[in-house]
Amino acid sequence: MWIDSHCHLDASEFDPDRDLVIADARAAGVAAQILPAIRAADWPQLKALCDRHAALFPAYGLHPMFLNDHRPNHLLALRQWIERERPIAVGECGLDYFLPELDPVAQGNYLRGQLDLAVEFDLPVIVHARRAVDAILLHLRRYAGRLRGVVHSYAGSEEQASQLFKLGFYLGIGGPVTYERAQRLRRVVTNMPIDFLILETDAPDQPPAWARGTRNTPANLVHIAEHIARLRNIDTLSLARATRRNTCNLFRLPVA
Repeated sequence: MWIDSHCHLDASEFDPDRDLVIADARAAGVAAQILPAIRAADWPQLKALCDRHAALFPAYGLHPMFLNDHRPNHLLALRQWIERERPIAVGECGLDYFLPELDPVAQGNYLRGQLDLAVEFDLPVIVHARRAVDAILLHLRRYAGRLRGVVHSYAGSEEQASQLFKLGFYLGIGGPVTYERAQRLRRVVTNMPIDFLILETDAPDQPPAWARGTRNTPANLVHIAEHIARLRNIDTLSLARATRRNTCNLFRLPVA
């Protein structure tokens, strides 16, 4: 019924019980998961994991928070990797202006390189935009009409969301919307067109309010979805159908 559009199942937090986590997610109704990469060194492990499980789909990219691990030749390696492996997306890529030690110029260079690859291979992008939605919009406008994707863990305003929709971008919504203090995000999720909404956990990070301080898992997606359905005053089945359709359309997933 559900698709987790953003989950880091290859993270070391899942090493002790990864197969059990996958089984629990499936038992909860999570039919498929998209696993974005963060560093070039992690791509082989991510590929191996997705090769072992038919319902796990990889995306390859260079995450801005791991800027110190990236090298310019990783963009060339990413192009070769995408050409050979044919993933469903490029990412996780983007900008992170929350951490002051991350050079914004270098971040922008890696982002543009990955956006160029997404256009070249006609793939969606999975975008990280922490404290950087306006800057992301500036980059995306240069590719208007040629690029599609999702801004994951969206935390911007309704106006910024509207501009993303005009560019053909979806919003990835997960655990943060379950917190009472997240009033702006709740307004966005309540009022946004459902055709641009996709669901995510970002596991093992960003657990929902009831699991604060613990490891997040993809099985939590179902309860996050129930919370979103209540915000929008719709039934969970309608939300499941819409978000599944949106996710499959964006990533061209071979999921029935």
